[in-house]
Amino acid sequence: MAPATEPSPGGSHDVLDVEGRPAQERAADARSRRRTRAVVVAGSVATGALLLVLGVVLGLHWGAATEPATPTAGSVEAGFSLDMQAHHRQAVEMSTLVLDRTDDEVVRAVARDIQLTQQQQAGQMYGWLEQWGLGQGRTEPVMGWMADHDTSGHDAADHDMSGHDMSGHDMAVPADGLGAVGEMPGMATSDQMDALAAADGVEAERIYLQLMITHHVAGVEMAEAAAAGADDAQVRHLATAMATGQQAELTTLGDMLVERGGPVAGV
Repeated sequence: MAPATEPSPGGSHDVLDVEGRPAQERAADARSRRRTRAVVVAGSVATGALLLVLGVVLGLHWGAATEPATPTAGSVEAGFSLDMQAHHRQAVEMSTLVLDRTDDEVVRAVARDIQLTQQQQAGQMYGWLEQWGLGQGRTEPVMGWMADHDTSGHDAADHDMSGHDMSGHDMAVPADGLGAVGEMPGMATSDQMDALAAADGVEAERIYLQLMITHHVAGVEMAEAAAAGADDAQVRHLATAMATGQQAELTTLGDMLVERGGPVAGV
């Protein structure tokens, strides 16, 4: 049925809708509905933007509250990363030397594992220092980060591997100055490194094993101190893994040394 019409005030006829409303009234209703939709859309956009901003603000607040502070130069994290890097570098050097001086597959497997593991860990600690904006320079004494660590429960005699002399294992912190990394506990002296470089075959194996035992004893102590004193979770995790791994290796190294005749005298 065609829409009805009725005269307008000016004499023309308006088309009526099915409810009998003239066109002007229908247009007014349409404009009102459009304004209502615009208000609803604007309100939704504003609410969404407000929630987004609120989420960002809360995220920043919670992130700042849960993220640990960046370690400083005098922190356990920085001291451990610097000193253990140097410690690891010597272990890698000793392992490289013995790999060139023996065909014993057991010794080679142990040396290669120590070499690769400690290279990777040293790289990780190097990266942390760069990430923290500290670089690789030293501003604090060698082993200074361990000054408050109690070493009384870790007597070197506890790690005596069937007569292997553990004397000289000292966790002392330099009394003045920054000290030298070569003076860190467990580090082989230049004479001991020369003896390893000059040896061959079983003698090289024995020297390597006895030096690495001393090295590991100190490494365990350092790692345990970092695991107990660091605030940074990733540092504590790596230090704990180091302590656990090297403690387990000590038994293997001791057994291997005994099987090959024990430590070489005078080294």
